[in-house]
Amino acid sequence: MKLYRPVGQKEFDLIAESGYKEFPPRLKWQPIFYPVLDKAYARQIASEWNVKDEFSGYVGYVLEFEVDDEYLKRYDIQTVGASHHQEYWIPAEKPAEFNRHIIGLIKTVEKFV
Repeated sequence: MKLYRPVGQKEFDLIAESGYKEFPPRLKWQPIFYPVLDKAYARQIASEWNVKDEFSGYVGYVLEFEVDDEYLKRYDIQTVGASHHQEYWIPAEKPAEFNRHIIGLIKTVEKFV
């Protein structure tokens, strides 16, 4: 399944350091990793939230990647607003497991400043 992830500069840099192969561990205050199902939703977060956030470096990226469908069946899709605001909630302690199910490389789709 193709998924998207809106990220700020610090997270983007860590992903780049991995060779665009994996997402970094979550921070202590981040209980979930939430890849989103809709590119427009990822754009909305990156362009409206990340660019206004100091922690994100006032930059927002939209990343695209594929994940093994069988793995994603473990998780329910969460709708967190409008009908297209859909995401998976992956527990923060499972990033390494999630990363093992990424197919190919994580691609940069857009950058907002």
